[in-house]
Amino acid sequence: MGLKHYLPILDWSRTYNRSAFSNDMIAAVIVTIMLIPQSLAYALLAGLPPEAGIYASIAPIILYAIFGTSRALAVGPVAVVSLLTASAIGQVAEQGTAGYAVAALTLAFLSGGFLMLLGVLRLGFLANFLSHPVIAGFITASGILIATSQLKHILGVDAYGHTLPEMIGSILSHLGQINWITVVIGVSATGFLFWVRKGLKPFLKSVGASRKLADVATKAGPVAVVVVTTLTVWFLGLDRTGVRIVGDVPQSLPPLTLPGLSPDLVKALLVPAILISVIGFVESVSVAQTLAAKKRLRIDPDQELIGLGAANIGAAFTGGYPVTGGFARSVVNYDAGAETPAAGAYTAVGLAIAAVALTPLVYYLPNATLAATIIVAVLSLVDFAILKKTWGYSKSDFAAVTATILLTLGLGVEVGVASGVVISVLVHLFKTARPHVAEVGLVPGSQHFRNVDRHSVETSPEVLTLRVDESLYFINARFLEEMVKNRVAEGCSIKHVILMFSAVNEVDFSALESLEAINEHLKDMDVGLHLSEVKGPVMDRLKQSSFIKDLNGSVHLSQFDAWQALLRDLKCDAVQMRSQTPTAKN
Repeated sequence: MGLKHYLPILDWSRTYNRSAFSNDMIAAVIVTIMLIPQSLAYALLAGLPPEAGIYASIAPIILYAIFGTSRALAVGPVAVVSLLTASAIGQVAEQGTAGYAVAALTLAFLSGGFLMLLGVLRLGFLANFLSHPVIAGFITASGILIATSQLKHILGVDAYGHTLPEMIGSILSHLGQINWITVVIGVSATGFLFWVRKGLKPFLKSVGASRKLADVATKAGPVAVVVVTTLTVWFLGLDRTGVRIVGDVPQSLPPLTLPGLSPDLVKALLVPAILISVIGFVESVSVAQTLAAKKRLRIDPDQELIGLGAANIGAAFTGGYPVTGGFARSVVNYDAGAETPAAGAYTAVGLAIAAVALTPLVYYLPNATLAATIIVAVLSLVDFAILKKTWGYSKSDFAAVTATILLTLGLGVEVGVASGVVISVLVHLFKTARPHVAEVGLVPGSQHFRNVDRHSVETSPEVLTLRVDESLYFINARFLEEMVKNRVAEGCSIKHVILMFSAVNEVDFSALESLEAINEHLKDMDVGLHLSEVKGPVMDRLKQSSFIKDLNGSVHLSQFDAWQALLRDLKCDAVQMRSQTPTAKN
């Protein structure tokens, strides 16, 4: 069982049959057709030779099929990781040099090693430090940066920059160099691809094509535009008019390569590798979980770390660069009927054949076509609706999304993703530093206690019950302490305070000291402190200290038991009704 846990292929391969093989092969053919132009385009985005995109889609897919747990995830180059790669290695080497390619290999190796380490130590939960709104903001900003970075290829100009102001300024300063033939090719390809994505399938269905044929034709749209533009450039000799083309692409299988491990290079790329690993893992595991849920399957996030780590290490030794699970290709893989990770392995075989036999055919492929492929793909990532959703639901999340978008656009992707992590943590700390603590009373005719600001409930002026709706730790312990002291000071007739702990899952040492301070303060005021509905693990921890023994009151199994016992002790049968209009904030 232990071996099957680390090698999931030993599990699903036992039940592999002819039906699964047929479905996986069909999915592999469709995904291969989609991946050929996409891999070339993403290599261009990363600033690497086009063949690097193909190489990064062969060995990594096979290794993920062995170690990964998702039945449909398709691993390879993706837009955001390609952009992060270009940003990271562009700081240590000049694009087009051997050092640039070696830096890409090193980045993949470090990323793979970090992912493997997290997987072995079962630390996949660390990815949760990036909240979904922050991820959505980062991906939206990255999509804008990627699309903007490709405008230079659409216009046929030399431009530079890693931030939106730099890119726009550079493009504007080179407008005099526009190659109008390149513009025609780029704009035509972009418009056609947008139509393929939105209008081709409805059109084919309207003329009587089957659903399956319409799906295949839609997925093959990028291949069609590659063929047409390549033939056009070749037949008309447009490369001699300044149209930039892919040129020579090595006709071979992925070579055996070695990443550079010099201390200076590793030091320069370590932090970017960690950031790429986190972003890639979050994107990959989100897609994998979504697709698994559709078939009532499950994935193991920690084993996913190992699978993605193995894929990146494989890329480092076969001429690639950092990879992860891609949303678009994984959805295509799933919709095409992939049943097992073997579909990925068959895709790798198809790409290997393409690397050996088809690369001479892309010699005249215009860079503008690849740029169009990237622009159409990444603009689907741009989601400004997240701003409206978070503004209406949570202003703090809106602030986090907005800050992440602006920082990514203004300062670059590395600053953007790092700030995203920091902002996610700060938002969490902000929310938990001031936990919701509600004064509750008894709902008439029941044993339930509810917020006095929301419900008509029974209360006693001598008994104050506060429901703590958050675990207690160093960041919020003093908040509770001050709140209890202030509330008791306001109610001169209060004789007992009950802390209802039904939502408290943890009490750390700082919070324990605050509880002890509350107990001593109330003892000095001759006010009893009681606890109710304390969870077993929390009580076990409290019993390890002297707090329970020194408690100026008692611990009750339920809040209703505490309420009845204290009213009996006070010989108080009368309670007062508190009627409140429900509010949205309490």
